[in-house]
Amino acid sequence: MMDNEDFRKHAHELVDWMADYFEEVEDYPVKPDIQPGDILQQLPDEAPQKSESFEEQFKDFQNIIMPGMTHWQSPNFMGYFPANTSHPSVLAEMLTATLGAQCMSWLTSPAATELEERVMEWLRKAIGLPNPFTGVIQSTASTSTLCALLMARERITDFEINASGFPKDETFTVYCSSETHSSIEKDVKIAGFGRRNLRTIKVDDKHAMDPKALEEAIREDLENGFKPTAVVATIGTTGSTAIDPVKEIGEICAKYDIFLHVDAAYAGTALLLPEMRWMNEGIEHADSFIFNPHKWMFTNFDCSAFYVQDEALLVRTFEIMPEYLKTPEDQRVKNYRDWGIPLGRRFRALKLWFVMRSYGIEGLQEKIRQHIQFGQQLKEKIESHNHFELLAPVPLNTICFRFHPNFIDDEKKLNELNEKLLNQIQESGKLFLTHTKLDGKYTIRIVLGNTNLKQRHVDNAWRLIQDIANRLI
Repeated sequence: MMDNEDFRKHAHELVDWMADYFEEVEDYPVKPDIQPGDILQQLPDEAPQKSESFEEQFKDFQNIIMPGMTHWQSPNFMGYFPANTSHPSVLAEMLTATLGAQCMSWLTSPAATELEERVMEWLRKAIGLPNPFTGVIQSTASTSTLCALLMARERITDFEINASGFPKDETFTVYCSSETHSSIEKDVKIAGFGRRNLRTIKVDDKHAMDPKALEEAIREDLENGFKPTAVVATIGTTGSTAIDPVKEIGEICAKYDIFLHVDAAYAGTALLLPEMRWMNEGIEHADSFIFNPHKWMFTNFDCSAFYVQDEALLVRTFEIMPEYLKTPEDQRVKNYRDWGIPLGRRFRALKLWFVMRSYGIEGLQEKIRQHIQFGQQLKEKIESHNHFELLAPVPLNTICFRFHPNFIDDEKKLNELNEKLLNQIQESGKLFLTHTKLDGKYTIRIVLGNTNLKQRHVDNAWRLIQDIANRLI
């Protein structure tokens, strides 16, 4: 068994290993060269009956686990959206793990509650959200959006569904674009609306929601006796970072008294830049808003910033008060256990506090501007290349493109060619990209938002993409 002196010794060893990893991570193959089951077959079928030394455990970590890791912190990881970390965030996570606090209420950890309250206010001001918004840290955007839909559900029924369940004679509808993240459909199912009552609204040529189509769908549902309940607008869709027109959507929601939730999970970090606040025009119409510092704001997963205009609606949707949770301070403090789904809560505010203080707002802005600049420069290179083409606008730092030799026009062949290109990029271990489909076209995505990304990484990535593409023709 490990005592405190052993802990001290091994903790120092781990910190040295962690610092080495940060320095060396770009030298690792970004994607492991293994097959399904390769790790599993190296793990014993049964847990050990007797204590094993830390040296044995760490040796197995290095020999079994590390060869099977995809290195998200590598600057050569340019797929999905980043799940960034940073030195101050990791240090804060170490403190959080050491304290082991369960931060469900003010009484269980007063400092955790009050730090979260203050940091969320800092963040609200930093991204330009108006005064009525109040924030709480949730685990993910999926969870935050589920909270929003549950708020919308209770708002339209005056909390009757919480009390008695869904009425048999009423059907509630939810609206999002065809490019909205898949978690919206999942949340609609979990919240009890039913998948059939999710209306997928068509998008325009920029892959953003069409407000006219939204209003037509709302009117049709009203005529057919349905109850339009919530609209989810997206700032920065997962496929192409399309920006839904929040102002026009918000005006429609206000006209029909529909709850508006704005999902800015990735792109919301760009609101730190005053010049990017055009994306948020009309945000005063939103009832809730979410973005993830654990994506592009250099804060370890998980940390989702969820803001609402009606704090009382949020709390009333979730609060429950058994005798064992009552405390003398309840009327004078925020008990964040009533601000979301789980009772138990991690001390997530600490890492956000460390990150914001370590970088400062100006430091965060500098890195985000640099990433956007990288994206715009690569966009220009792709546009000017004879055999590559953009498949979506590039408002930020996500580029959607494909390899399109000028002698191939068949869409099926182009899709097969680009799928082959992406597979060979992944197999190289030098770069990690992902794909989507836009207008039926196989689309390669590159996201330039990693904490340690430099110009040379972008240049190397573009060179590798071209080299592999040239070998395919």
